[in-house]
Amino acid sequence: MADFRKLPNLAALRAFEAAARHESFSRAAEEIHVTPGAISHQIRALEEELGLPLFTRNGKRIAITDSGQRFAAAVRKSLGEIVAAAETLQEQNRQQRLVVSSPPSFASRWLAPRLWKFVDRHPGIEVVLQSSSHLNDLARDGIDVGLRFGLGVYPGLTSEKLLEEFYYPVASPHYRQGRLPSSTQQLRDCTLLRMDGLQESWLPWFALAGLDLPDPAGGLVTEDSSLTLRAAADGAGVALTRHAIASQEIAAGELVRLFDIALLSERAYYFVTVPDAAVKPQVRQFREWLDEEVALFKAHSRWPG
Repeated sequence: MADFRKLPNLAALRAFEAAARHESFSRAAEEIHVTPGAISHQIRALEEELGLPLFTRNGKRIAITDSGQRFAAAVRKSLGEIVAAAETLQEQNRQQRLVVSSPPSFASRWLAPRLWKFVDRHPGIEVVLQSSSHLNDLARDGIDVGLRFGLGVYPGLTSEKLLEEFYYPVASPHYRQGRLPSSTQQLRDCTLLRMDGLQESWLPWFALAGLDLPDPAGGLVTEDSSLTLRAAADGAGVALTRHAIASQEIAAGELVRLFDIALLSERAYYFVTVPDAAVKPQVRQFREWLDEEVALFKAHSRWPG
């Protein structure tokens, strides 16, 4: 076994390798972010320790000796192996980190309450959950998995359908002192809560239910489905909601699903990655776990499909 007590100062070795490569103390100093004087001092100390000159000096000009050339090659190889080993460890550490991006409502109401099970199963993986209503650039933002609610067309990305979605009306069991509408026609007399945006329009559900009603106008308009559900749970009116988003409140009895008419959305939740992300073990394990959770959700949540 090597006697590491004989190992020269690592800072001096780094300074020497840079000076040998550039054949210049000043350029080595720029690379390492020290002064040329510091480089010269470290190399002088290294030469004294080794007992031979590594450079010849002629004023400010230097030239590496034959012994210096051989030593530089050995130092460069050894430092390169240290760098490679460090990069391997860093990559292994990055492989234990999983960054997931999701729409806020799905993140808070469906994914986050279940995520502890994945963490328990894979304690070596650090999960970072980001919620955003905007479509993040997965590669630029270092995101491993994007869970998106849309049509599944994301150029340059791999997209796999994770979960279909259904729309139906919900209300608090205490809405209008518990006198909930017993027929779709009675919705004419209800306050219908709505979200901003064509994709959350009541009209497709009205058509499926055979109702000739205009899209609600006036009153409360929100841009977040969680806020709409909160208003419905507080008794402010009837909300048109998505099954995955409302399942928690329905199971807790805070909301009641009205009627057995559920509209299959043209949009769905998609598992989205950059093309080469699927080879990462943590991404594959997360997808397998999500598939299990989706199956459990469908089995235990009165799945409309």
